[in-house]
Amino acid sequence: MALIAGVTLVVATLSILPMGRLVFELVMPQGSFSLRPIQTAMGSSTTWTATWHSLQVGVGGTLLSVVLGTSVALLVSLTDVRAKSPFVLFYVVPLLIAPQVTALAWLQLFGPASPFLKLVGLAPALGSRNPLYSTTGIIVLLGVQYGPLVFLMVRAGLRKLPRELVEAALSSGAGRLTVLRTIILPLMTPSIIGATALAFVSCVGNFGIPAFLGIPANYLVLPTLIYQRLAGGGPAVLSEVAVLSFLIGLIAIAGILAQDYTSRRRDYRIASTSLPAAPFELGGWRICFEILMWSLIVVVLILPILGLFLTSLVSAYGIPLNAKTVTLANYAFVMFDHTAASRAFLNSFGLSIAAALFAVVLAVPLAYLVTWRVRWWTNFLNLSVELPYALPGVVLAIASLLLFLKPLPILGVQIYNTIWIIFYAYLARFLVLAVRPTISGLHQIDRSLEEAAQVAGAKLLYRMRSIIFPLVAPATLAGGILIFMTAFSELTVSALLWASGSETIGVVIFSFEQGGDSNYAAAISVLTVALTFILMLFTSLFARHLPVGVLPWRD
Repeated sequence: MALIAGVTLVVATLSILPMGRLVFELVMPQGSFSLRPIQTAMGSSTTWTATWHSLQVGVGGTLLSVVLGTSVALLVSLTDVRAKSPFVLFYVVPLLIAPQVTALAWLQLFGPASPFLKLVGLAPALGSRNPLYSTTGIIVLLGVQYGPLVFLMVRAGLRKLPRELVEAALSSGAGRLTVLRTIILPLMTPSIIGATALAFVSCVGNFGIPAFLGIPANYLVLPTLIYQRLAGGGPAVLSEVAVLSFLIGLIAIAGILAQDYTSRRRDYRIASTSLPAAPFELGGWRICFEILMWSLIVVVLILPILGLFLTSLVSAYGIPLNAKTVTLANYAFVMFDHTAASRAFLNSFGLSIAAALFAVVLAVPLAYLVTWRVRWWTNFLNLSVELPYALPGVVLAIASLLLFLKPLPILGVQIYNTIWIIFYAYLARFLVLAVRPTISGLHQIDRSLEEAAQVAGAKLLYRMRSIIFPLVAPATLAGGILIFMTAFSELTVSALLWASGSETIGVVIFSFEQGGDSNYAAAISVLTVALTFILMLFTSLFARHLPVGVLPWRD
């Protein structure tokens, strides 16, 4: 009972408490009932302009990501194209790279100072406007960032496609396009709708891409508006930005409810399960589709990363790259000479590894309760873990600020403006990334060993340590690695919570770019991309020991 009570208390502290504090601030700002913050925030034309911009880029980015991700999922899952595993590995990389790194990579590829464009003789004149500083630029990058997210969800649905339905339609004379239109896409509707809702929430709550592409063009969305209000007003405007963050939450929830309503209008259940459908043979068209697939990888991944890498090798903005100008000084500066950058590496590494370890320890008993100790309240516990990740990160950041603005009761400890508030937010936001694969692992394990130990008199804590954790360790540790990769260069949460001395890598990249030091920002970004890719390859080494779907880049 002590273990169950402890897990429940931790989940309540990480999820229910901050969200409750946010709601309380809306009703009782500064401890007394007042509508002034709501009137101030909602009466500002800037709020409605930013809301309209958020809807614009949210809907546009979602549509692009759905079209891109669904098309790639259909091609990879239903046809006989070759080299699927390496393609999936490369296609999923943008999803695991921080959005600000994606934005910076594209800016360095297409900007007037782009070393790559200078090498090929296509660079525009210095001083000309970067075409990505626009609504279209933000939408394109959001589509690139979250296309892999849609791909993963639709591909998971396609793996459950009944083989007999497809083969029956083909044997009856239906063409492949007819089968796709009348059978496959209707059956995949729940997966596509669910992916659409998740992509919409992600696009609306994204801070990195609109910050890098929108702020220079004075194009504000709600997350960047909150950042500017906090940067200019500090704690005095917390009640007002709480209203703005709640508005983001309402937009996100509206998208989720629209997805739920659409899904309920028809019955998409499949009466039976079978082997996946045999892949469609493309014949002579296969090489064309393979060229198209790898061209997509070149456009969305290789060229932007190449542009970022080349920028990191020149000494100053606008200098062409050649044998005389190439330098590693930018890397030496951010790794050893710049105090904030060096500290940010240590902070991000410490925060990420600590959050991953904590999540791994908590995920096993939590998944055990949700999977093998089902009660009326365990579903609520599971939903509580999902909430901080399902809502935009800016909502959690504001809730954390409100929660810890004053010293902790009884203890009297102040974590506001310290690294510990970032650690708390990381725990709350990323815990679910370890819980999900652990639940999947427990679903695939025979419970007889644990039940036999229980009959023999083994206590729950002993069974956890000696039986349950060893069985699900690969899945849980893979979730921990996902948390590390996601949190290492995170920006949305830390941009609102950091203070001097608690900078993270995401914050330093953003600060360098805002200050015009793109070469230094590029150098740090290249290091984070390299680390992410190395971790992906390392984790793939023991992929055969993991449940299907735990590693998103594993085909």
